[in-house]
Formats: sequence, C-alpha cells, structure tokens
Amino acid sequence: MSSCPAHDDAPRPSRLIDTLGAAGSFLCALHCASLPLLVALVPALGLTLLADHAFERGFVLVAAAFAAASLWLGYRRHRAFRALMFLLPGVAVLALGAFTPLHADPLPHAVLMTLGGTLVACAHLLNLRLSHGHLHDARCGH
Repeated sequence: MSSCPAHDDAPRPSRLIDTLGAAGSFLCALHCASLPLLVALVPALGLTLLADHAFERGFVLVAAAFAAASLWLGYRRHRAFRALMFLLPGVAVLALGAFTPLHADPLPHAVLMTLGGTLVACAHLLNLRLSHGHLHDARCGH
C-alpha cells in the first residue's frame, strides 16, 4: 500500500467555492470578450444592468474578494503560492480595465477584462487542483 496522501478528502464547501469561482471567472471572461457585440443587444433585451459601470465594478470587487478567500483556504491546505501567480496579475488587470480611464474605450476594456477574468479563472483551477488532487511529498516514493 502506498504511503502517498490523497488530497481529495477536502471539505465539500472548499471544492464548491473553487468550482464556482472558476466558473464565474470564465463566465466573466466570456462576458467581457463578447461585450462589444452585446453593447448593441443589451438595451434591446432590457438587460441594461449588465452594462452598468457600477455593476461591473462591484462584480470585480466581489470576484476579487471571493478569489482571495478561496485561494487563502486552498493555501492553508496545500501551502503552495503558485495560484497567486495567476490571481494577482488577474486582479490587477481587472482593476486596470474597470477602474481606470481605459474603461471608457471598448476594445482595451474588453481585452483587459477578458484577460483578467481568464487569469482569475486559471488561479481558481490551479487552486482546485492543488487542493484536491494528488500531491507527492517526502512520504511518497514518486
């Protein structure tokens, strides 16, 4: 019998948080990538809330806080900083796209928000893998 610890005994809420965070970040990236096309459709569909700058900025703040909490919980489990290498630049790029004058220019805004959302999603996925996948350590013969 192998002495390698399996790390899929993580609490369900932790796994759910990472899964929701990754899905939300990818949806955000998809939303931002398609935003130039949606600008014409949003008023016709009555979805002007989705184009509101305050809604978007609030979403960025909530997503950043959610991701930071998720990665903190993961770090406490796996003790690896690798997911932060995606989260920190992702949040910085999202902030650049949402809180600077670049927000007013549709193309740079869409590119920044798509890139930032993708990086945050990658951070969640890496955190999920580190937290819930098999990790080899000194007790493991691999």
